[in-house]
Amino acid sequence: MSRFTATADVGFTTEDFAALLDKYDYHFSPGEIVAGTVFSVEPRGALIDIGAKTAAFLPLQEMSISRLDDPHEMLQPGETREFFILTEENEEGQLTLSIRRIEYMRAWERVRQLQKEDATVRSAIFATNRGGALVRIEGLRGFIPGSHISTRKPKEELVGEELPLKFLEVDEDRNRLVLSHRRALVERKMNKLEVGEVVVGTVRGIKPYGAFIDIGGVSGLLHISEISHDHIDTPHSVFNVNDEVKVMIIDLDAERGRISLSTKQLEANPGDMTRDPQLVYDGAEEMAAKYREQMLAAKQGQPEEAPLEIAVEELEYAGAAVD
Repeated sequence: MSRFTATADVGFTTEDFAALLDKYDYHFSPGEIVAGTVFSVEPRGALIDIGAKTAAFLPLQEMSISRLDDPHEMLQPGETREFFILTEENEEGQLTLSIRRIEYMRAWERVRQLQKEDATVRSAIFATNRGGALVRIEGLRGFIPGSHISTRKPKEELVGEELPLKFLEVDEDRNRLVLSHRRALVERKMNKLEVGEVVVGTVRGIKPYGAFIDIGGVSGLLHISEISHDHIDTPHSVFNVNDEVKVMIIDLDAERGRISLSTKQLEANPGDMTRDPQLVYDGAEEMAAKYREQMLAAKQGQPEEAPLEIAVEELEYAGAAVD
């Protein structure tokens, strides 16, 4: 009996062989992360061996969060790494893969952790628009609202400038990553300030509810209720823009990036700020020392009370940020 005849008697057909391949073929589904080896690199993408019957395809635009002009910048033949299955098999049985999706997922994880740690990050502005400026954090596009950019430079001159930033919003589902330059500056300034401290500042803006004071590059709010013990109809009756003033810090809110100020607590006699502000400034340090003593006595004698919060619209407060 010939070898051919013996083999033929087994009855193993082409259909049987295909069925056997299907039996041992792995099933791949979109959303899975699999290991693969780069088979070849082409100008428009790469072919990847992930153990399927047909080499999977990795398009150039799916190779990285960052823009690539040449796939060889990212991959080399023979390299093994993880890939995200982007689509099911096409008519030719070929899967489409992505590295960019994996980078996005891991970038959002890192950003959420940074927000949880209330970390300060640094990034260079790569573009500006009417609403603010754009940066990249861990490869993700982030937005800084104009009201949270604390600089006097025109926005168009900020491209390329690196800024310290704090996180305002991290929302992967809505693809929203919002940051604040103002909060980072205020936090840094707050680390050097204390409640009860007297500082010199400049009036940069006046609103019906109070005056915004520039103290060393950040903005503090002197609420109308903290200007004097006497009733005041409008802050304009006491201050003008660009006035130099002495104020006392009464609250530091790092979470919202707010510094609350007072001149009322520096009055030796009620109404001094409306009659003679210079008299208040001359005795500011002495009155502040008494205020700190009262604070200490109150803290030692009774449970600590929550600091007084002054209701101010967040966007209006943010809009008064200064360099």
